[in-house]
Amino acid sequence: MADLEDSNAPTWKNTIEGQQNLIDANNKTISLYDSRKDKSYTLHKNTAVLLVRPRGLHLNERHILINNEEASGSLVDFGLYVFHNAKTMLENGTAPYFYLPKIEHYLEARWWNEVFAFAEEYLNVSQGTFKATVLVETITASFQLDEIIYELKEHIVGLNCGRWDYIFSYIKKFRNHPNFVVPNRDQVTMTTPFMDAYSKLVIQRCHKRGILAIGGMAAQIPIKNNEKANAAALEKVRKDKEREVKNGHDGTWVAHPDLVAVAMQEFDKYMPTPNQLDVLREDVHITAEDLVEIPQGTVTEAGIRKNINVGILYTEAWLRGHGAVALYHLMEDAATAEISRTQVWQWLKNEVKLEDGRLFTRTLFDDIFDNEVEKIITIIGSDKIENTKFELAIQLFERLVTQEKFEEFLTLPAYQYI
Repeated sequence: MADLEDSNAPTWKNTIEGQQNLIDANNKTISLYDSRKDKSYTLHKNTAVLLVRPRGLHLNERHILINNEEASGSLVDFGLYVFHNAKTMLENGTAPYFYLPKIEHYLEARWWNEVFAFAEEYLNVSQGTFKATVLVETITASFQLDEIIYELKEHIVGLNCGRWDYIFSYIKKFRNHPNFVVPNRDQVTMTTPFMDAYSKLVIQRCHKRGILAIGGMAAQIPIKNNEKANAAALEKVRKDKEREVKNGHDGTWVAHPDLVAVAMQEFDKYMPTPNQLDVLREDVHITAEDLVEIPQGTVTEAGIRKNINVGILYTEAWLRGHGAVALYHLMEDAATAEISRTQVWQWLKNEVKLEDGRLFTRTLFDDIFDNEVEKIITIIGSDKIENTKFELAIQLFERLVTQEKFEEFLTLPAYQYI
């Protein structure tokens, strides 16, 4: 998947070079020479099917103005791709295939369907040529799965469980409710009841409609210098993929090529057929209460510190133009930073009680935050910090988690600085 969304920092350079890379990929001419490794990369004769994830509807492209208004990032990414590649792809026996992110309502799905239909007509290709898989990564989308599928019925091939953004959406939607406080993010997994319910509901509704249900992303990356830790990480991935295929998913995601074999092993073992469309999961009865069941767990100082640390580290990298960042043996994108800062905002607003009995007040936050910032500066070096984006990332993160008005997306204010 070529990602123009959460694992891309949408600098103008990244946006345009990304489109050029897509043209080169479809022309089979894309290549890279890594001078540090003295290694060249080119495409194999047979490659995986190319999917493109355009930016979500909340993001604009400030470098293109139409009637003095910023263009939609979604339309810029989509339009440039199909205009430059549709003919080539059809000649190659494929077509423009998309992953559509952040959809919250069936009317957004209807809008995307109209965009597809318009582009197909404009490019003089058959209606239904373009295909879409919709990421179910907002809590509101779970209540409209059938409607979303219906609106995109001419182009949809499946739904995908976008697990990290889904957790972010859950926290965000219930952020002002003290009874909906979510514990440390490490304690929220796909076995957490509200996550398990949403995953199974996606499978059920997809298979009833004859489309595919794709599982979530395993974010682990290989740990090359620690065999024991690497084995433990791979086992986590294996269990995750075993659970998905046994539940009825038709496919899944991993964040690193070295994990493909682990995922394939589990899917080959439990899914000998190309898909599991015959697994209708009529035994599943998911209620509205199941979808919003409050996850059980604790809020700890360590959890607060991790959110601050990871949030700042990712934001700094994003401001430098890097959207996919390896942190603590996980491949992180914007969703992780969103969870991190939203949790801190929610915990602080509600002054939650920590596992040790203390209340998470502004005073306690300031102490922990200053300490975590000091750690980062010590690691980077106070003499080198000026050559980074850490000062801006620190200021931005602190503002977002302490201001009274919640910011819907971290990337909106951050975009003004890239």
